[in-house]
Amino acid sequence: MAENRQNSHSGNKLAETNGNGERNGRRPVNAELKAGTMGQHHMGERFGGGQKPKDMRGTVKRLWKLFGKEQWKLASVFLIATIGSALGLIGPWLIGRGVDAMSEAGGVDFPLLYKVILGLGVAYGAGALLSWLQEWWIAGVVQRIVMVIRKSLFEKVQRLPLVFFDTRTHGELMSRLSNDVDNVSTMLSSSTTQLFSSLFMVVGSFVMMLVLSPLLTLLAILTVPITLIFSGQVAKRSRKQFRAQQANLAELNGHIEEILSGQLVVKAFGREEHVIAQFDEINARLKEAGRKAQVMSGLVMPMLNVLTNIGFVIVATAGGWLVVSGLDYGTGAVTVGIIASFINYSRQFSRPLNDIANLYSTIQSAQASAERVFELMDQVPEPADLPEAIPMVLPQGHVRFEDVSFGYRADVPVLKHVTLDAPPGRTVALVGPTGAGKTTIVNLLVRFYDPNSGAIHMDNRDLRHWERDSLRPSFGMVLQDTHLFSGTIRENVRYGRLDATDAEVEAAVKAVGADAYVKRLPDGYGTVLDESGGGLSQGQRQLLSIARAVLADPSVLILDEATSSVDTRTEMVLQQAMLHLRRGRTSFIIAHRLSTIREADEILVIDHGDIIERGTHASLMEAKGFYFNLYDVQFAE
Repeated sequence: MAENRQNSHSGNKLAETNGNGERNGRRPVNAELKAGTMGQHHMGERFGGGQKPKDMRGTVKRLWKLFGKEQWKLASVFLIATIGSALGLIGPWLIGRGVDAMSEAGGVDFPLLYKVILGLGVAYGAGALLSWLQEWWIAGVVQRIVMVIRKSLFEKVQRLPLVFFDTRTHGELMSRLSNDVDNVSTMLSSSTTQLFSSLFMVVGSFVMMLVLSPLLTLLAILTVPITLIFSGQVAKRSRKQFRAQQANLAELNGHIEEILSGQLVVKAFGREEHVIAQFDEINARLKEAGRKAQVMSGLVMPMLNVLTNIGFVIVATAGGWLVVSGLDYGTGAVTVGIIASFINYSRQFSRPLNDIANLYSTIQSAQASAERVFELMDQVPEPADLPEAIPMVLPQGHVRFEDVSFGYRADVPVLKHVTLDAPPGRTVALVGPTGAGKTTIVNLLVRFYDPNSGAIHMDNRDLRHWERDSLRPSFGMVLQDTHLFSGTIRENVRYGRLDATDAEVEAAVKAVGADAYVKRLPDGYGTVLDESGGGLSQGQRQLLSIARAVLADPSVLILDEATSSVDTRTEMVLQQAMLHLRRGRTSFIIAHRLSTIREADEILVIDHGDIIERGTHASLMEAKGFYFNLYDVQFAE
């Protein structure tokens, strides 16, 4: 099928470079990274760069919507958590009743003691069982939700236009699909129920404290306003640091992915120390952001412990004095049992606050991750098909450009009033200097982009009036940079047509002359390759990509510098394979080696976005113009 149609490498390869080092007038990716404008460049509005959620409430609402049909299951988990927390409230009450009863009896009442112990065992045992049940249930719910999130993100990535990938590193996107989703998963699985249980326990303990002694309750909550104010200020400041931490982590992942994939270049130029220094710089920023985030959120727990202990001192002192004095101040007499229950309830009141404080770092980090996940979900996909678009059936391969102009930026035109006609079976070669616009023509033809003006027709119908998903399979692309996926040779060739039989796969490989060397491999067609095609030469990998295109049987073939990175002998083999592939198909060949396109039916010479010459090799040589000079330079020796 089309080479690399769903891989961002194609977007990088299919981007022209002009004389200023910019890709079709766009800033290079590195410039975007250094300027810190990732996702907020000149096309940021188009891709939703200014619509990132920045508030906890909005993020929580979106997460709740993701639960969809699972919401009732989550509600059931909350119900279980409520019952478990309620059982936890029974224990302190039983302890207090037992203490008072034995105080009144003046000794140990063993029958009563047994009843209290039995009641405590039942309450705490049932609470533990319900706690395990809620964890088991929430794990299943959350993992299904996380699976949906990952699926939605991956599907969105497949539907984003190539310009999106031109301005983001692979590592940055991988970080969103893995690290950020994992953070959200951690929050949903552990923090959600814990937060709910903690809040319920706080409310329940407060109610029981009010029932036992309103006066002691008032004294116990004196420190709560200070706790809430302090926690709120810490949360506000730490959220910014956690966002910075996630952003730096994504940049670090992008750097690692880039360096690992470019190890050959790094070693060839001896730039190991340079890339290590770059890594250290990003890593240091990540460390600093992580340190600030953890230190800021870590302030909460020690402060809460201090406030909690102060509250215990106040309650114990005031309660002891009330018991000794026998005063009730109109709220009822305070007994030793009430004090025992009250201290337990005050612990249950303060402990959830401490638990919530411990969740701050997890929640803040997860919120930053959720925002990055939703930012990716909010990206604008490729434009939808027009209402009048119809599916393409039995394409003939008649391509026509009518006065087409295009620029990746409105102020930087790349193509200017291009007109060409390629009837079925015709071979058209595109030649010209680097950055002239040759590959942009191909980008427009496959509808990676739409023209700014003019029209492109396929089989006498505007490309925009064909459904995109049925249009693109009619094109087959063989690029200079081949991409093989992790899997067997058979699976890589079958990528051209997934329903092909083993016999059809082998026939395609034989057609391009690669059958002999494939059979010499240890496992033949079952030989497992990694994504770089390790163990195969560049020519062998290219032959497999050509076989992939043969199997796809496209009506229009695009060869983009398909032989420029191989030696002359391998090029001759590849030329024979591509000659077989071109038979009966409309073909567009982009080539700098002019010897490879002398037999083309028509050669278009492109310079600065204009077609300045057109004709056959013989006619262009006879005209002694731009093409003649290019040819003369290549073969001057």
